Amino acid sequence: MHISFLIHNAYGIGGTIRTTYNLARTLGEQHDVEIVSVFRHRDQPVFDPGSRVRLSHLVDLRKSSPSYDGADPDHGRPAKVFPAIEGRSKQYSALTDRRIADHLRSLEADIVVGTRPGLNVHIAREARRGPVRVGQEHLTLSTHSKGLKRALRAVYPRLDAVTTVTEADARTYRSQMRLPGVRVEAVPNSVPEPGLDPADGTGKWVVAASRLAPVKRYDLLIRAFAKVSEARPDWRLRIYGGGAQHAKLRALIDKLGLYNHVFLMGPANPLDPEWAKGSIAAVTSSLESFGMTIVEAMRCGLPVVSTNCPHGPAEIIDNGVDGRLVPTGDTDAIAAALLDLINNDELRQQMGQAALKDSARFDPSRVAGRYETLFSELIGRGGLRGSLHRARGSLIGGAFAAKDSLRKVRVA
Repeated sequence: MHISFLIHNAYGIGGTIRTTYNLARTLGEQHDVEIVSVFRHRDQPVFDPGSRVRLSHLVDLRKSSPSYDGADPDHGRPAKVFPAIEGRSKQYSALTDRRIADHLRSLEADIVVGTRPGLNVHIAREARRGPVRVGQEHLTLSTHSKGLKRALRAVYPRLDAVTTVTEADARTYRSQMRLPGVRVEAVPNSVPEPGLDPADGTGKWVVAASRLAPVKRYDLLIRAFAKVSEARPDWRLRIYGGGAQHAKLRALIDKLGLYNHVFLMGPANPLDPEWAKGSIAAVTSSLESFGMTIVEAMRCGLPVVSTNCPHGPAEIIDNGVDGRLVPTGDTDAIAAALLDLINNDELRQQMGQAALKDSARFDPSRVAGRYETLFSELIGRGGLRGSLHRARGSLIGGAFAAKDSLRKVRVA
């Protein structure tokens, strides 16, 4: 199969970028795979696509590049296809509208895969008749605004499939979006096996890693660790990542007198060596669309103490076997779960071994196999059947759009 991924910026750092590279690199062992990045802002990508995956871009934002597109007049004009209510909309323009449309209308591929809602809209509206159209959801439907949901409902019926990263979100899509004829499948993100020895559970470190954003609730983790350090002052906490909350978290650490126990380490790439130095991983988010860091830690042999937030942790962690799930927002419960593992060396090491074993189901080879099956089945329904589905999808999407517009008029 010739499989083409369309991604916002393949040259940056982020969970969607990382998992797209993991999947493309593995599929590239058997298929013709390319990653097409809407934007390029640096010379080399952070992640390695591998020698078998082609990487290209549509809009060059490198000021030192002879093909710099920032001076194009259309770069300053608003986009009309990319939804204005989508989170990345300010970065899109009449220029991206034109470049993406030209790319999709000329794309000779069996499968074209979008990796965020706005790009899925482009694919649904502009991909030529030949390729199977797949829209990936890397966040969750429930986190999208009502306006964005309406925009997606008007065009998603033209897709052949929507994939989510959790079963919970797939159920939400099936019940709320009403996409007749569109396959809605849950396929988790993939995480490769680390190329190093797993943690042995003897290091007295709790490790957390993600962007320093409010949704990650690192303030809860720091407060919980204040309780941990009172009981076990020999243990330390390392938090990896950068973000807007750095100053607030630094101030909280100082306020609680934890400057010798909690360390803001900044971003790290790769993270595997840092996970392997620890013995327990901690996730205290109020929302996780999947939980890449949970799987990454488990693949390094760490049991994970995580809040049982929507949507991912409960689908990854087998509570009491390879980690612990605690109520969201409960500082005492986080501290108690950490201390349970800290104070029981045998249990901690047993859970670490279970985490190592259980997380193998997220290996790229297994996840890519699920995508191969889905893609093959979608290609198999092509021809007249596929054309009829898309024609019907256009009519259904138009009916949804008209209905939503009428509802807005009545409310006004």
